[in-house]
Order: sequence, then structure tokens, then C-alpha cells
Amino acid sequence: MVVKETGRYGEGMDSDLQVWRRNLYICCVASFVVAVGMSQMAPILPLYIEELGVTGAGEVARWSGIVYGCNFVSLAIFSPIWGRLADRYGRKPMILRASCWLGLIMIGMSFAQSVWHLVALRLLQGCLSGFQAAVVPLLAQETPKEHSGWAMGLFFSSQVTGALLGPLLGGFLAEFTGIRASFLCIGTLCLLGCLALTRVRETHRPAVQKATVGLREMFAKLPHRRAIVGLFLTTLIMQFSLTCVQPILTVYVKELAPTTEHLAVVSGAVFSSAGFASMLFASRLGHLSDRIGSNRVLPACLLLAGLAAIPQGLVTAPWQLALLRFVHGIAVAGLMPSINNLIRQLAPAACMGRIYGFNQSFQFIGMFSGAFFGGHLVAIFGLRHMFYVVAVLLLADALWCHRTERS
Repeated sequence: MVVKETGRYGEGMDSDLQVWRRNLYICCVASFVVAVGMSQMAPILPLYIEELGVTGAGEVARWSGIVYGCNFVSLAIFSPIWGRLADRYGRKPMILRASCWLGLIMIGMSFAQSVWHLVALRLLQGCLSGFQAAVVPLLAQETPKEHSGWAMGLFFSSQVTGALLGPLLGGFLAEFTGIRASFLCIGTLCLLGCLALTRVRETHRPAVQKATVGLREMFAKLPHRRAIVGLFLTTLIMQFSLTCVQPILTVYVKELAPTTEHLAVVSGAVFSSAGFASMLFASRLGHLSDRIGSNRVLPACLLLAGLAAIPQGLVTAPWQLALLRFVHGIAVAGLMPSINNLIRQLAPAACMGRIYGFNQSFQFIGMFSGAFFGGHLVAIFGLRHMFYVVAVLLLADALWCHRTERS
């Protein structure tokens, strides 16, 4: 089928090939904006909480963790619900709802009068968001199979880039416009992203009679149930391994260079090295997945991540840690796109949104549990041994994925 449209795109511009590419580019831009909005609050949240009347470093830290983490809990609960609705009513309406809601929540945060208002808004953000639970299956459904690995890699790159620039933009806006105004600016950008998403064209609508199948029946009829559940667990392990280490990096850098006068700068460079690597290599590894298969790229990237984690516990200088984190970031660049691509290949079209929603739930559970238990595990095992724990988890998962791929 070829759909033609006149106008500035030119006659015949909207062929099937060009439609999926345009959808991909629009969703990447919107994902970048959403990632900026989600991550920009990291450096300014403690300052905003202080401005709302919370005093004492311990109380500020405690409320920062509550406000930041409660969003992941509600996202984990509601992502499968929005995924099911996407299967039933289409992905595009859910994408528009989620991006619009994020913009309204960000604007609402600029008017908060107490820390409890922030908690309530963050919970509502998770309950009514679900951007990824809709946009990933839409891209998976619209993109030809032979290009799905590259598309998922490019989409992941846009997310990582937004997550990297978000804290920088948030700090810049807070410095020059004030904290409240920065939330207002980010919310406005999210609403503009929602307007751009109206140009997305959904050509493959789910079959309603199949989308209404119950949860138990859906899983009972999945042709590759064991592999899909394994991908859920891989997503959880990957996010846990990332978020349990990230909070301790600054402390680790201080231990490696106790006399440095630029701890914040050095720690930021170490922290960002993995993100820059993921941004640079995600689309390349996506191309590789299209050539040799995501089922081969996934265990290889898990193996690389596990092997890169071991020497991170043995380093003696921050530059060594930054180099190894860069290698770790290359591995991470191939993980999430490969998981999404494999779900696209294994999940039936009628329940793809729900499957991606469950995968997103496992992603947020991994993020929350990693951030919550990371400090406790460091207290038990120590800073350096934490990297060995991460290595064991990743290598064990790599072995499982390799055996599954060969079976």
C-alpha cells in the first residue's frame, strides 16, 4: 500500500518506507524532549525541596529520594495497563496522552507549595504517563523487520542524549530563570513535543477482538513465553546493575583521588562517559543486530558489560574508571535496543503493547531496586566489591541468553 500526500513533503512523499522513517524521526525528537524533562530535575530537586521549606542535609536527601523514586513505583504498576489500552485503541492516542500529561505535570511542579505536592505530582506522573509503553511498540510495529535493530538503536540514542543533556539544561535554566521557571520551561517543551507527535501516522492498528484477551490467557498462549520472560529479567538485571552503581561513583572517585580539588567535574566526567558511549554506539550496534540478529548481540553485550565491571573494582585512578565506564556504556548501547527488537520479533502483534508495558515495568523495578538497595549492598560488600556483584549478575545473564539462543 502506498499513501500519497500533497504539500511541502512533495507528491508521493508518504510511501510506506518514508512513513516509518518519518515516524521514527518524530518519535526520536519527542523522546529526546521527554528524556530531558525526566532527567532535568536531578540537579535542582534538592534545591527546590529546600526552597519548599525542608531543612537539614539528611531530610533534604531523604525527601529527594522519595520524590525522585516514587515515580518509578507508579510507572512500574501502570505501564502494563497503558500498554493494554494501546493494544486496544492504538499506540498514537497513548503517545499523545503521555507526552501531554508529562508537560502538564512539569508545569504543575512549578506551582508546588510543599514537598507533599511534589510527591503527589510525581505519583500522578507515573500513573498517567507510559510514553515508552506506547511509542516503542508503535515503532516496532511500523518499522520493517530488516531495519528494526537500527531504529531501536537510534531511538535509544535519542533517549540517552536527552538524559545526558537534561541535568545540564535543568541547572542552566535554574541558574538564569529560577527553579520554578525551569519546570515551566521544560513543561512547555514537552507540550511542543506533543504537538510534533500529532504528525505520527499509525498505519497498523491492533485488532480489538484480540487485544481484549485476558492477562492469564495472553501469557498462556504466548508462543515464546520462556524467552519473553527471560527478556523481562534481563531488563531488570541491566537496570539494577546500572542504578546500584551510579549513586556510589562520586564516593568511589573521591576514594581514588582524595586530594582532587575538582571532585564534581571529575565525577561528572566519569558518570557521563558511559552515556556518551551509549549515544555513539547504539545505532551502530542496531545495524549489527539487523545483520547478525539481536539474539547474538544481546549475550555478547551482556558478556562485555560483565567483563568490564570486574576491573572497575581494581582501578587506582579516576581516568581508568572513566575508560572502563566508557566500555561499559558501549555494551549497554546494545542491550535495550536488542531486548526491544527481540520482543518485537517474539510477541504477537495483538498484545505487543502489553508485552512492552510489562518490560517497562521490569525496567522501572530494576531502577528503583538498584537505587534503593545499592547503598545497602555497598555497606555489606564495600565499594569495590559492588562491581563484582554487578559482574556476576551480568555474566550469569549472558550465559543464560547464550544457552537460550543456541536452543
